[in-house]
Amino acid sequence: MSCDCINFLLQECSKQGLLTEANRENLEAKRTADREHAPCLSSAENANIQPNPSLILRAEPTVTNILKTMDSDHSKSPEGLLGVLGHMLSGKSLDLLLAAAAATGKLKSFAQKFIKLNEFTKQINAESSKAASVRALLFDISFLMLCHVAQTYGSEVIIGEAGPPGEVPFFETWMQTCMPEEGKILNPDHPCFRPDSTKVELLVALLNNSSEMKLAQMKWQEACLSISAAILEILNAWENGVLTFESVQKITDNIKGKVCSMAVCAVAWLVAHIRMLGLDEREKSLQMIRQLATPLFGENTLQFYSERVVIMSSILERMCADVLQQTAAQVKFPSTGVDTMPYWNLLPAKKPIKEVLMGVFSKVLEKGWVDSRSIHIFDTLLHMGGVYWFCNNLVKELLKETRKEHAIRAVELLYSIFCLDMQQLTLTLLGHILPSLLTDSSKWHMLMDPPGKALAKLSVWCASSSYTSHNKGQASVWQRKRHREDIEDYISLFPLDDTQPSKLMRLLSSNEEDTSILSSPTDRTMSSSLSASQLHTVSMRDPLNRVLANLFLLISSILGAKTAGTHTQFVQWFMEECVECLEQGSRCSILQFMPFTMVSSLLGVVPCGASLTRPSGNWPPLNEPCSGAGAFGILFIIFW
Repeated sequence: MSCDCINFLLQECSKQGLLTEANRENLEAKRTADREHAPCLSSAENANIQPNPSLILRAEPTVTNILKTMDSDHSKSPEGLLGVLGHMLSGKSLDLLLAAAAATGKLKSFAQKFIKLNEFTKQINAESSKAASVRALLFDISFLMLCHVAQTYGSEVIIGEAGPPGEVPFFETWMQTCMPEEGKILNPDHPCFRPDSTKVELLVALLNNSSEMKLAQMKWQEACLSISAAILEILNAWENGVLTFESVQKITDNIKGKVCSMAVCAVAWLVAHIRMLGLDEREKSLQMIRQLATPLFGENTLQFYSERVVIMSSILERMCADVLQQTAAQVKFPSTGVDTMPYWNLLPAKKPIKEVLMGVFSKVLEKGWVDSRSIHIFDTLLHMGGVYWFCNNLVKELLKETRKEHAIRAVELLYSIFCLDMQQLTLTLLGHILPSLLTDSSKWHMLMDPPGKALAKLSVWCASSSYTSHNKGQASVWQRKRHREDIEDYISLFPLDDTQPSKLMRLLSSNEEDTSILSSPTDRTMSSSLSASQLHTVSMRDPLNRVLANLFLLISSILGAKTAGTHTQFVQWFMEECVECLEQGSRCSILQFMPFTMVSSLLGVVPCGASLTRPSGNWPPLNEPCSGAGAFGILFIIFW
C-alpha cells in the first residue's frame, strides 16, 4: 500500500482523544518493528505512487465544498453543476470522495443530496436541446452515483428518514424493489416490473423505430421503470423470430447510447429473469446483457460518456456476478481507466469448492494473516456453500492442528474470517457443531489439547462478540444483505414450549448406546434451569439467546454425567475462557445463561488453583485441595 495505514488510524484516534500520546507512540513503535518484516515495494516503485489514505485525507475539504454546491438552487445554473459532477467522475475521484465522505460521517448527507438532484430532473419546462441534454446528464450521473454508493456502502445509506406517505423518491423506490443485491432474490413478475402498458408500448416503439433516443420532454424516471417490461416484450419477440439479432442490437444501442441508467435498469430485470430460467434457456438473455454492457463510441454520445461507462460497467459487473458464476458464462465488462472489480470470479471453474476452501485456509495459516484476495474468496465460498458447510469445514481444519502455536494462530485467523457473518456462523457453531462434537463419543478424541482447547477459545470469542454486538443492535452490512437463517429453524431446534423437550435435548437423551454418558436433560426445562431474573431480562425468542441457553444446559448435563473424558475437559476450557473474557472487560457476559444447577457440578470439576482468577481475600494455597466454600468463592467470579 506504500504507506503506514495503522499510523494514520492512530493519529485519528489521538485527535479524537481515544488514545494518549504515550499510548500512540508505544503502538507506533511496535508497528515500526513489525513493518521491518513486511513485504514492501522498492523505493523506485514508490516514487510515483500516492497512497490512498493520504489522498482521502486531502479529499475531505473537497467533500465539504461539493455539499455546499449541492445545496444551491439547481435550476439557476445546471450547466455549472454538471461541470462539478463531471469532474467527480474522472479517474478514481468518485471513490476517493465517497471514502472521504464516509470517513467524516457525511456519506448519508452526500447520498440524500444526489437523491434530491435526481428528483429535480423530473421538472420539465419548455426546454431547448441543450437544456434537455443537461437534464438527461444530471439524471444519469446522479442515478449511477447512487447505484455505486448502494453497492459499495450498502443500500441503507440511501434510505432517508420516513417522510409523508406517497413521497418516496424514485431512486429509493427503484433500489428497494428492482435492484439486485447479494442475498436478495427478485421476482421478475413483481408489479414493480410491470408498469402502465401504454407507456411500455410507447417506449418499445421509440426504441425500435428511432435512430437514437430522444431527449426533449423525456421523463427519465418513467422510462427507467418501463424499460423492464419493454425488455420482456423485445426478448419474447426475438425468441419467437419476430425480431432479428440486428434489430435487437439497434434497440440495445438506443438504450445505452445516451443515458447509461436505462441499461442498468434493463440488466437489473434481466438478472432477475435469468435466475428463473433453466441453463438451456438463458442464452438470449445473456446475449442482451453482453450487448447492453458493451459501450458505444461515436460522435452522438453525450458529454462524459466514457466516464459514465466505467461506473456503469462496475455496477453491471456486481449485479451479474452471481448469475454469471452459476452459468459459467463470460461477459466482458470494460474497465477503462480504473480497476473496477479486481476480486470477482476468483474460484477455479472445475475445482470442488471444498478443495478451494482447504487450499486458501492452508495458505492463510502459513502466512499468518488474511489478505484481501483471500477474504473475497472466503466470502464467495460462504455465499455458495452456506453457513453450515463453511463453518463445519473450517472447524474440521482447526481440529487437525496438533501444534499449540499453529492451533492458536488458526483460532485468531478463523475469528477474523468469521467476521464475514459473525452472527450466523456463531449460531451454527454453538447450535449445531459443538453439540454434535460433545454428544458423539466417537468424536471426543478430536477435542484433545491443543485443538480442543483452541476450539473452546474460538467458541467463546465468537459467542461473546456476537452477544455483545447483538445487544448493541449492531449488524454489519454483510449481515444485513444476507438472508438471515429463518428464526423458525432455531425455534424448532430449541422450542419455546418448556414442556416440550427441544430437538437438541431429545438428541442428547436418545443416546441408547451409553445411557450413562449424560444425565437426562429433558428433566430440566429451561425455566427451571435459569433464574427468574434471567428469564425476565433475556428474550428467549431470540435465536442467539436460545442457542446459548441450550448450550449451557448441555454443558450442565456433561458435568452431571458419570462418565468423564476429553469432552469434560473441553467444558472446563470453555468455562475458563468465559472467565478470561470477563476479566478482559467484556460487559455482556454469556455466563448469565449458565444454570444455577451447574454450580454443584462445577465444584467437582474445577480444582482450586485452576486458571480461574480468585477474588481478593484469604484463600487456601494453590497446592491444597479446595473446600466446598473455597471452590464456591472462585465460582463467585463467574456470577459477578
